[in-house]
Amino acid sequence: MPGPALLLVAMAVLHTGGALATELFGSLGPAGTTWLRLSFAAVMLLAFTGRSLWHVVRTALRADLLATCLLGAVSAGMMLLFSEAAARLPLGTATALEFLGPLAVAVAASRRPRELAWLGLAASGVLLLTSPWGGAASLAGVLFGLGSAACWALYVIGTAHVGSRFSAQHGLAISLAVATVVAAPFGAPGVVTGVTWETAAAAAGIAVLMPLVPFLLEMMALQRMGKTAYGTLAGLEPAVSMLAGVVLIAQTPDLQQLAGTVLVVVAGIGAARADSSRA
Repeated sequence: MPGPALLLVAMAVLHTGGALATELFGSLGPAGTTWLRLSFAAVMLLAFTGRSLWHVVRTALRADLLATCLLGAVSAGMMLLFSEAAARLPLGTATALEFLGPLAVAVAASRRPRELAWLGLAASGVLLLTSPWGGAASLAGVLFGLGSAACWALYVIGTAHVGSRFSAQHGLAISLAVATVVAAPFGAPGVVTGVTWETAAAAAGIAVLMPLVPFLLEMMALQRMGKTAYGTLAGLEPAVSMLAGVVLIAQTPDLQQLAGTVLVVVAGIGAARADSSRA
């Protein structure tokens, strides 16, 4: 399957899982929900890769293993912070904030000062989404979203590197195992006190939708397409997330939020195309 198709499927699955995961926040908390999903996804993938993973670990260069472990730590931070943002903000708004990370990477890659205009356009969109002048948006949610953006920027860089050293399933198995360990101090307490058989089963199912399948597909997509094509399609993330919020959890945006999402999407696509023209 071509890389762009893989990425579009990954986005649809990712934001479906993200929307459904918010339904578990009340019983497990954002961090607990994230850690339980990570744990299930890591166990599934470790079981799937089995002996082949052990061979890969024994023969891999130490520097490549270290890079994969760092990717796992960044993945944990990205997911934990995004969940905290999504617990306080509409899903589309949280995603738009998080998307500032890969957008900044695309602008930095262009190395042309005028491309900073795309960041300005995205910032205008975020202002419309959060409306700081009205005080409606949670300041904590915005800060969590910006923290997630920083992690996503590192995730994009790290995924490209790890994907060039390992197969998608092996690289993801290692990074998810590390992410589970890193997220444990934040999420495990909420799971211990709030988990039931029903929430555990729901988390296991959602773990397939987010992060297992989309992370695998994203890593495979980056192995088959360039940064520009990836960045262009990734620019649709806030719109896909908003749509998932509307369809699955009835988060209906107003006109101002719709306009803000459009500005962020246009900025993301524009920055990616600018990087293409430079190349």
